[in-house]
Amino acid sequence: MSAAPRSRAQRRHDTEHRLAHDVDVWVATASADGAPYLVPLSFDWDGESMLVATPSDSPTGRNLATTRAVRLGLGHTRDVSMIDGDVDVLDIDALPRERGDRFAERTGFDPRAPARPYRWFRITPRRVQAWREENELRDRELMRDGRWLV
Repeated sequence: MSAAPRSRAQRRHDTEHRLAHDVDVWVATASADGAPYLVPLSFDWDGESMLVATPSDSPTGRNLATTRAVRLGLGHTRDVSMIDGDVDVLDIDALPRERGDRFAERTGFDPRAPARPYRWFRITPRRVQAWREENELRDRELMRDGRWLV
């Protein structure tokens, strides 16, 4: 028996808590010709956007740079926040040092250090959905066009 559905306000709160406290997210991209690619990446959330880093020449790096679109899966399959976002591509030295240091401290990984060239990708949520079970599917959309609905 599943628990009673959470309110949309509670789901927004739970999603924002995950963004502030989780470290890893599933990142789904597609190539220009539609080939899907899914990887876990570490992230840092600043309250408005998510920062990830991956090698420039990786499938994810190429896909993000080409399409400028992404879908993120945050949480578990029975308590998920799905985030569709717009992507800004930044050279690895484009961020203030403090922002890169914050990412490295939070994730335990500093993409500025490897010899392989990395890029930053800033993801701004455009659509957010959150649900646990079938009884939460109806009101799962929490953000549309970059604006919270609750």
